[in-house]
Parts: sequence; structure tokens; C-alpha cells
Amino acid sequence: LARAALGDGSWDDMVDTSAMTDANYASGDDATEPSSPRASDRVRALVTIGGIHKPPAGDAASTCVTRGALSYLDQMYPGAFLAEEGVAYVSVGGDAVFGRQQPKGEEDDDDEKSGSQEANDVYKVRGEGSSPAVAYTAYDAVSGDGERTGDGVVPLDWALLDGSRKIVLDGVVHSINEAGTTLPTDKWYGAEGVVDRWLVDALEEAGVGAKASNDDSPLTQMFASFIGGN
Repeated sequence: LARAALGDGSWDDMVDTSAMTDANYASGDDATEPSSPRASDRVRALVTIGGIHKPPAGDAASTCVTRGALSYLDQMYPGAFLAEEGVAYVSVGGDAVFGRQQPKGEEDDDDEKSGSQEANDVYKVRGEGSSPAVAYTAYDAVSGDGERTGDGVVPLDWALLDGSRKIVLDGVVHSINEAGTTLPTDKWYGAEGVVDRWLVDALEEAGVGAKASNDDSPLTQMFASFIGGN
């Protein structure tokens, strides 16, 4: 949705009517006349975390969860479309669960990228098998092929935007709870132990990180202080 909002980079600002005076109206000034800045004048960076950036492949495209929005974006505003105008792009993806089909009643004996034991116990009781089986269903819906690796909901390749700074987080899952459950996890993108693995790089890419020493704007200074712990 953020990429769709940026679109071709146009950005309409409406004149503040509260500042209009009787003289303005008498002169014929139009309070609804839009100015013409660009999105790059308002947006430093687009940072996505486990976002979907491609429609499903092949025949599965007709089942896209965005109902065609991603296909339209790919055709009209592909990849880091506004990078040349100065908008930074960062895409963050987790690599935690490999999707695998699992026949009913069959145990998943592969420990690598198989999810937490707690989640697998819940899935087993509910008849969903395991984390890899649940991930397979999600990946298949998103990409058209469930046998991929990802954050348990979004396949890794689908979370990384062409032309962006790509950050891959091993062992990180999509949500604050295990996918489709109420089980909390400390391995999601926003967890205290995970945020610092992507936020600092994202801020620096946006030009507001600790390394952006040539920018003394209040925003940069605030984040520099945050990163430095002051």
C-alpha cells in the first residue's frame, strides 16, 4: 500500500484555507488549488518489514491477496521506482520457516526451519500439522509455490524489493504471535532483540542514522540520540 501511495511520485498539497483572508477571496485566489511538490520532497524512505512485493507467479496470479494491486505496481511503478529522485528503499525479510506439505498424521522430523515446538504442538492439535505445513499454505497463497523459505507468512524472495537495500533476518518470523495462534514470540520483526538488527541500517539508508553526520536536522539528531542511547 505504501508503494501504491507513492505511485508515480506526484504529491498534491492543498492550500490551508484557515490562512485565507477576505483579500485572497476577493482577488480570486482558489483555496483548493494544489501545489506541486514531489513525493521525494515529503518522504525520505520507504521501509517495508515482511511486506509482499510481487504478485503470485504463473497461473496463481489470479488469486493474489491484493486483488491485482501488486500486478499493477509491478507494471507501472516497478521496484525502487523513485530512487533516482532521492527516496531510499529498504526491504526487510525473515528467514525462519521452510514451507513443506505434510500428509495428515505425518510427523515433521526436520529440525531446520521447522518453527517452535510450542507452535507445532498447537498446529498438531488443530489438525494443521506443523509450522512448515502452515507456512506452505501461506507461501502458496502469496507466491504460487509453498516450498520456499520465509517468515512463516511471506516468502523471503517476495519480501525483498528489487532495487532496495535488502536486509535478511535469520530466524525472524512475521508476527507478534506465532502465525495463526495467540502464542507470543520474541522472534518477530518488532521484538526488542530483533529491532536493532534492521532499524539502524534502515535509518542510515534514509539519511537519518548515526552516520548521517552532514544532516543536522532535528529528525536526524533525534534518531542519532536514540541509536546512541543518549
